[in-house]
Amino acid sequence: MRINKKIINLLVCVITIISCKTLPTKHNVLKTPIQEHSVKAVLWQQLSGEYKALAYQAFLLAKIQLDNAIQSSKNNGKPFAIVTDIDETVLDNSPYFAKMIKLDKNFSKKMWKDWGLLEKAAPVPGALEFFQYAASKNVAVFYISNRNENQLEETVKNLKKLGFPFANKEHTFLKKQTSSKEDRRKKVLKAHNIVMLLGDNLSDFTSAFERKSTKDRNNIVKIMKTEFGKKFIVLPNPIYGDWENHGLYSGKYTWSPTQRDSIRKSKLISY
Repeated sequence: MRINKKIINLLVCVITIISCKTLPTKHNVLKTPIQEHSVKAVLWQQLSGEYKALAYQAFLLAKIQLDNAIQSSKNNGKPFAIVTDIDETVLDNSPYFAKMIKLDKNFSKKMWKDWGLLEKAAPVPGALEFFQYAASKNVAVFYISNRNENQLEETVKNLKKLGFPFANKEHTFLKKQTSSKEDRRKKVLKAHNIVMLLGDNLSDFTSAFERKSTKDRNNIVKIMKTEFGKKFIVLPNPIYGDWENHGLYSGKYTWSPTQRDSIRKSKLISY
C-alpha cells in the first residue's frame, strides 16, 4: 500500500512540533528565585500571630527578670544597664527582606543602607513598652548593633521617632572594624552593671558563640542553658543570622545560589 507523500510530510511536521515543545530550551527552563527560601520566613514574621506572641512573651519575661535582677543585684556603685541588639530585636526589618524577595536580589549594602535611610522600621511587638519600662526604673539602655557606623544617624532617628529611650549616639554602638560585639559590651561594663542582654542572635549575648559551627553553637547553648530566659532574652528571627551564615554555610559568603540551595537541603534531617 502506497502512502500519500503529503500525509508523510504532514506527520513529520507534527512530530517535529511535538518534539520541540517537549525538549527543554533556554527559554522554558524554570529558574528558582534567589530568595525563594526566605518567603515563608518573612511571611511568618509579618503575618503570624505566633511571631507576635513569642515577641510579647520574651519582653514580658524580660520585665519580670529585670525586676528580679534589680532587687537581687549587689550594689557595686555602678548604675544598671541593659544591652540590646537592634535589628529583629528592637526594630522589625521584614519589609526590607520582602523587597529583596520581590526584586529577587541578594543582600546588598546599598539596599540595606537605603532601607535604613527611610527610617520606617517598626518596633518589634512589645519592645517599646519594655524599654520604656526599663528607663522608668532608671536602667540605662545601650543599643549594640552590627549595622555599619555610617548608618548611625538614621538608626538613632528611627529609634527616636518611635519613642525608644536613650536613643542617642552616646548609647548606640554600631560596627566599626569587627562584627564582634565583645569590645562594645566591655565599654558599657566600664561604667555600668549589665543586668540583661537581649538579641535574636546568640553572639548578641557572649563572644563564646562567635564564628562557631552548628554543632558547637548547640553544645554551648546546652552548657549555658540556665542563662536563657534569665539574663539572656532571645527574640525569634527565622530570616537570617549566624545560624545560617556560620552554621549552614560555614562562614563562606561566596557560595552560588545553587550551591546554597544544595547545602540547605543536605542539612535537612529526615527519616
